[in-house]
Amino acid sequence: MFRAKPYEPIDALKPVAEDLWIVDGPVIRMSYLLSSSIPFPTRMTIVRLSDGGLWVHSPTELTDALKAEVEALGPVRFLVAPNKIHYWWVGDWQKAFPEALSLAAPRVDEKAGPHGISFDRVLTNETEPEWTGEIDQLLVPGGYLTEADFFHRKSKTLILTDLIENFEEEKVGGWFGRLAMKWSGVMHPHGSMPKDLRMTFSGHKDDIKSAVETMIGWAPERIIIAHGRWYETNAVAELRRAFAWAGVR
Repeated sequence: MFRAKPYEPIDALKPVAEDLWIVDGPVIRMSYLLSSSIPFPTRMTIVRLSDGGLWVHSPTELTDALKAEVEALGPVRFLVAPNKIHYWWVGDWQKAFPEALSLAAPRVDEKAGPHGISFDRVLTNETEPEWTGEIDQLLVPGGYLTEADFFHRKSKTLILTDLIENFEEEKVGGWFGRLAMKWSGVMHPHGSMPKDLRMTFSGHKDDIKSAVETMIGWAPERIIIAHGRWYETNAVAELRRAFAWAGVR
């Protein structure tokens, strides 16, 4: 059996830097490689903007306790679905915070729409006016999905979703799971874009290279990712390593 351990404690705010938090959510099971049931730990990022409003990236499961913690930080203003496989709990957050603006990367509606989840705006390469000067953004287009990625200037934090996955061996149960993750290139400390997803970007290497070079130009100090161990330091070096396959040097 392929198992994964979550990053305890789950469903609780964890401070990363000033006005920046993560929430590690439950393990979910998704299609991956040739299997239809591979476990993934989940992670959300929350930024408090200068006006006190909250920017919520890739929302995780919303429990009553987490809702109370989030409300204590400030009003939820923005809900962000960064790619078409990171929308699942947005609907719950929309119901809990009906005044929040919902934004999604291109093509998220392909998956979210049949589940009754809609969005107010589609993200582009132009930074949204509501967070200009605080969070930079860009799109990384691929054959299967386009991912919207972000840089929080104040904390010098790059916020990715699936462009890098970095599973720790001790949190992956079963010999098959560990073998699959190593083969796919997503086992810590060698986390990268998984090979199956990488194949869907095969015609977009120039786009990836350009996007990552822009990220390097932002000079991030850390990288938060959705699945696995995130990078607390050496962000630029990790970007160069993880995207060497796309020609990044």
